[in-house]
Amino acid sequence: MRAIELHPDNPQSRLVNQVVDVLNSGGVIALPTDSGYAVACKMGNKAGMDRIREIRRLDEKHNFSLLCHSFAQIGELVIVDNKAFRAIKALTPGPYTFILTGTKEVPRMTLNKKKHTVGVRLPDHNTTQAIVAELGEPLLCSTLILPGQDEPLTDSEQVIEEVGNQVDVVVEGPVGDEGATTVVDFTPGYPEVVRVGAGSTELFE
Repeated sequence: MRAIELHPDNPQSRLVNQVVDVLNSGGVIALPTDSGYAVACKMGNKAGMDRIREIRRLDEKHNFSLLCHSFAQIGELVIVDNKAFRAIKALTPGPYTFILTGTKEVPRMTLNKKKHTVGVRLPDHNTTQAIVAELGEPLLCSTLILPGQDEPLTDSEQVIEEVGNQVDVVVEGPVGDEGATTVVDFTPGYPEVVRVGAGSTELFE
């Protein structure tokens, strides 16, 4: 495991490239986001997905999320109707995960097996954005909530201690908000808040 510390305001491109090289060679990373730490790998990296499931003790039913760089990128990955479009546009970038039906751009193994859904995130976080921009595609991730815990890890030292031996790189840097993302599922035809987290739910009340 390598620890790579990125500057929170101006992530150093040389170090960002090192993180992206690890992702491109099939690695798994832990990185800070606007709502705690997440574990991530490239889309379509089956071994990486299995490692993330192992770290978090997740079953096959778990919805993975895609960390996106722009609103346009979200539109390529999931089917967004007018209602969802307005809500997502109003709340991003920010600490939210939106569950929607995936498009053909998303590898099938990334989608929820029964519902063909996936979570999408547009984080308000320089470090995350720098890595996703350099990678040139969304990053497959899951919030780093350890088995038996309710809240994600937020401190890089703790991340290194808890999962350092299970990931290839820990990106060191401050997280945004303390809690997990607020999760909103649009697939029932209306927005259903399935997890209340760092993002306000006022818009859906």
